[in-house]
Amino acid sequence: MKIVTIFEDNHLMVVIKPQGVPVQKDSSGDPDLQTAVMDFLKSKYNKPGNVFLGIVHRLDRPVGGAVVFAKTSKAASRLSEQIRNNVWKKQYVAIVDGVPYPDSGTLEDHLIKDSGTNMVSIVDSTVKGAKKAVLKYSVVDKNDQKAMLSIDLLTGRSHQIRVQLASRGWPIVNDHRYNSKTVAGGSIMLWAHILEIKHPVSGNVMQFKAEVPEIFNNIIHSGG
Repeated sequence: MKIVTIFEDNHLMVVIKPQGVPVQKDSSGDPDLQTAVMDFLKSKYNKPGNVFLGIVHRLDRPVGGAVVFAKTSKAASRLSEQIRNNVWKKQYVAIVDGVPYPDSGTLEDHLIKDSGTNMVSIVDSTVKGAKKAVLKYSVVDKNDQKAMLSIDLLTGRSHQIRVQLASRGWPIVNDHRYNSKTVAGGSIMLWAHILEIKHPVSGNVMQFKAEVPEIFNNIIHSGG
């Protein structure tokens, strides 16, 4: 697996996660991003022992884009605290079937995950275990059948963007879980585009960008 580095210093490692690759080892046994980055760092710095690389957030396996790893336990702890305090800003790009109306808005729901099926559903706020989910979206490009959305994720719930958009009749293209129109073998059209965090040591605000693959524009401009 080729490692594409967005940023690296003594505390952070920010890379682009390829679509279809798990962030960490799972039951599939497929190559995972964390192990690949650890191997990359071991080779780069000729380290004989184990490399620390802390996971502080995740992307769903089908989704690609920017991922931040911590290179020290102190950085991992501070970054995790930032996430708990909702300090991070996350912007995604998605291609959806259908054209949202209005062109921009805020979606607010309560979600619950079925761990047995690994599916997330929208439920009433009174349901035990339900978690509030909020995002803002805006249409940045469209054709007659599909739209490209910029999404500001205000809460980080499992499958949140996928479920909230699908529930409005705007499922993400090639989302094998929540879009019945999915084409077999196609990659989900959801991308973690921009991450904004505070550096765990300096406290400086840092923004990391993973350029959106050209296929996103191609789908819109092909008219399909």
